[in-house]
Amino acid sequence: MESKKLAKLTFDAMDDKKGESIVCLSMLEKSTIADYFLICHGNNEKHVQAIAREIREQAHQAGKDVKRMEGFDDARWILVDMGDVIAHVFSKDDRIYYNLEKLWGDAPQIQSEFVEENL
Repeated sequence: MESKKLAKLTFDAMDDKKGESIVCLSMLEKSTIADYFLICHGNNEKHVQAIAREIREQAHQAGKDVKRMEGFDDARWILVDMGDVIAHVFSKDDRIYYNLEKLWGDAPQIQSEFVEENL
């Protein structure tokens, strides 16, 4: 699966579970770690876990393996690593504290493409 389509699938999974303030950063020219980072937060532990679970389930249904999921039990920062796409699902307080959007502030935000386009 092409990384942009996987990013769209991840964005939609976050949106379906009402993830808050979804951001997609294009890491194509910024890092070799992944092509896209998707970031959102949930309102409580169960919400954060539900978002991460939906991402994992949608990836599996699309035939994409989740390489690792970390932080699920604590549900403060769940990292869902799908290779070219990494999803970060935070609790609200931890999202503010870690502020990945600022850390990777020079990476272009592209989530508007996912809302406006049908990939």
